[in-house]
Amino acid sequence: MIPTAYGDRMHARFASVRDCFHDLFAAGRETGAGLTVWYDGEPVIDLVGGTRSVVAPGVAVAPTGAADPWRPDTLVNVYSVGKPVAALCLLLLVDRGRLDLDDPVAAHWPGFRAPATVRQVLSHTAGLPVFPVPRPAGAVADWELLCADLAAAEPEWAPGSIAGEHAWTYGHLVGELVRRVDGRSVGRFLAEEIAGPWRLDLGFGLGAADQRRCADLSYGDRGWPTRMLGEPGSLRARALGNPAGGLDLAVLNSPLWRGAEVPAVNLHATAAALARLYAGLLAGGTLDGVRLFSPELVAEATRVQYDGPDLVLDRRAYWTLGMQWEPDGSWGMGGIGGSSAWADPERGYTFAYATARLADHDRVDELVEVLHSCL
Repeated sequence: MIPTAYGDRMHARFASVRDCFHDLFAAGRETGAGLTVWYDGEPVIDLVGGTRSVVAPGVAVAPTGAADPWRPDTLVNVYSVGKPVAALCLLLLVDRGRLDLDDPVAAHWPGFRAPATVRQVLSHTAGLPVFPVPRPAGAVADWELLCADLAAAEPEWAPGSIAGEHAWTYGHLVGELVRRVDGRSVGRFLAEEIAGPWRLDLGFGLGAADQRRCADLSYGDRGWPTRMLGEPGSLRARALGNPAGGLDLAVLNSPLWRGAEVPAVNLHATAAALARLYAGLLAGGTLDGVRLFSPELVAEATRVQYDGPDLVLDRRAYWTLGMQWEPDGSWGMGGIGGSSAWADPERGYTFAYATARLADHDRVDELVEVLHSCL
């Protein structure tokens, strides 16, 4: 399907970005995606294209909506793009004085064994990047089981000493703190306290109606899951491989996964919602006159908390409280598979790309190069 611009949100200045988006489909590199950019406080690009399901023998599950076009309200699993969203739920409670960043986790989560602080959990330095007990795919729906596993776990390193992306565990660590402090699940808290007031079409733990709006994920190539796991037995493989099924299409496209809360990796969202969220943060915590966060909280949340080696990513990383910071001053998060969302304060824009085709980030790289040429 030809990508389509909706409403008046495709400013002529950015026509070359639309052309680049179109070319991804024409070249067969994209099958279904959304792209939204806000610039100078307003949406200037809002594009969707392709279909919600892809027929690709050997690399995709049987489609649930084979002829369905990708629509503005199509939801898609964006993997780690959801980590900052989960973090913002906890940070909102920090902003309200319900807990402090330097509180020990155990002060709010009795029985939590690791001597980590709230700040260390948020900045991926808590030492708990792996669920310690091997669990089957069905365990993604058992919140209490996975949180009990984490509470009893010995940290892989002394909390605060080094970072390692808490690839699968992040959402349970953050989300259980939200639940312990507030009483609501992180999915319900997000819906009622952030997504609702800021009118964001995204969520953890979808109901049946929202599941019917989801795009089916597909592999860009058959080797994608193996590449993502890395060397067998490595910290990365242990972090991404348990519970089982997090890279398996049969699980990812199932009601089990879409209905569960796995906040580190199973946010379902539109690109428009993600760009809108970052626009609110870029404006200091206010969107359309609705203030959710104080400017001071936004400044602290987007400040680099850790600069050094990341044992899971196997490279240098700059972690804020839930996001990655880049040397150009931007902050946000990409997800394995190619989705990404961030704010660029220097250039004055927010960007979100949400895709169902699990592949590399070269698509985003090309779109951003063209976007920067327009600015």
